[in-house]
Amino acid sequence: MNLTNNTILITGGGSGIGRGLAEAFHALGNKVIIAGRRPDVLEKTTDANPGMACVTLDINDPTGIRSFAEEMIEFHPELNVVINNAGIARLENLKDHADSAKAEAIITTNVLGPIRLTAALLPHLLKQARATIINVTSGLGFVPFPVMPTYSATKAFLHSYTESLRFQLKDTAVEVLEIIPPYVQTELGGATQTTDPRAMPLQDFIAETMQIFKDQKTVENCVERAKPLRVAEATGSYDKAFAMLGQLVLDPSHL
Repeated sequence: MNLTNNTILITGGGSGIGRGLAEAFHALGNKVIIAGRRPDVLEKTTDANPGMACVTLDINDPTGIRSFAEEMIEFHPELNVVINNAGIARLENLKDHADSAKAEAIITTNVLGPIRLTAALLPHLLKQARATIINVTSGLGFVPFPVMPTYSATKAFLHSYTESLRFQLKDTAVEVLEIIPPYVQTELGGATQTTDPRAMPLQDFIAETMQIFKDQKTVENCVERAKPLRVAEATGSYDKAFAMLGQLVLDPSHL
């Protein structure tokens, strides 16, 4: 992926990892458009980054995604990079049947959202001289967090989907990359996660992620903090990693 002269769409770009990536790519001179459901959050980000654009998108609305894609292509015909970053996480008690509503919401946002947006924009991306699709997964896609079973499963799905998408597009000008974050200081797991010393500082994560992009050595952008989970199965440390995650406790107030 060329790191400059792109027009980049980032979903969930108003906060957390999405905002961090948006600001990093914006600083390199790319045209960046962030999308999300909260206009106030999006505008706060663009106000802090003159020249960055924002568009409201409900990633859970199939019809809205199609019209959003049409709007992107009409107003940003040079669009050539899509970063599927929007996602939600929820604690779940699988013994509580009422929790199935949480699971359905997570799947709609984390799985159907990227699938629908990719499908809507892919015909346009295939016409570009070069284009990139980047899916943001998680180390939890390789070793699940037991109290976030559906979230972990959606990230495992997205990793698998990304590999198949890459294979099917291998003879085109569209490259498919994956970002595999560890536990990062964002609000994904509640307000206390932003200062949790066990989590990787967001600025450090973004800096290392961008350096990996600059090195361009792999289709999987996996920082050092995420590698123990990524390789746990292959190195025989899966059971230990899974047990470690089973001992973690998060702030349930946000979830």
